[in-house]
Amino acid sequence: MTESPLSDPSGADDLSGRPGKPSRQEISDAVGDAGWRYILGALRTSVPVPSLARGTDVAARAAAAAGDRADGSLWMDVRGDRVVLTLQSLATAAVTPREIELAHRISAAVGELGLRTGPETTDRESRPGGTTGRETRSDQILEIAIDALDIAAIRPFWKAVMGYTDEAGATGPEDPLVDPVGQGPAIWFQQMDAPRPQRNRIHFDVSVPHDEAPHRIRAALAAGGVLVSDSRAPAFWILADAEGNEACVTTWQGRD
Repeated sequence: MTESPLSDPSGADDLSGRPGKPSRQEISDAVGDAGWRYILGALRTSVPVPSLARGTDVAARAAAAAGDRADGSLWMDVRGDRVVLTLQSLATAAVTPREIELAHRISAAVGELGLRTGPETTDRESRPGGTTGRETRSDQILEIAIDALDIAAIRPFWKAVMGYTDEAGATGPEDPLVDPVGQGPAIWFQQMDAPRPQRNRIHFDVSVPHDEAPHRIRAALAAGGVLVSDSRAPAFWILADAEGNEACVTTWQGRD
């Protein structure tokens, strides 16, 4: 497996070495204490809430904190037990200093409601207050990877059947596809050099906070999985179920 193009769209996520552009490490360091995590070219956090009404309060406060920048950088998933907040430049599909600034402004606004932003990682001794007791997991972003001999030939089918669109700045015949409303997992295509009839050709990439990955991997192995390869860790670990179907646990680390 190679690094998913979606996590590095046309190089947009590789911010290291560019004047005025933060590196992945700098992005992660800048937002970690505020309860955000850098995942797959975006910043993400969760705010546990006791009710949908409280969740809408959080959403309104976050939008107000972002101000006129909200439409270009912020989207939210509001539920009865949590609000999931994501920051990414919609124009470039990358994190810029603007999103880093907005993360801190939103966390401060959420704090004024007596709540906290947090990634819900497994190793947290205590999670932010307000949960209803329902099961939870860390923040994550899911991708579907499809192996193909001729990516350009199959990409139009997946774009049409899923109702997907091109990612910002990535419109080529082999580039990733994304859900235009941001609900479904992104799809990217991995080049095959020969047919592999005895191996699955679609697998999941589960991008998690860097401090969640060890816990997620241990849980998968304890549940009967096997470690296929860790040669590219901490960028990704290849795992498989008992029948050989693969999934990758990925982080932003090890990609610069």
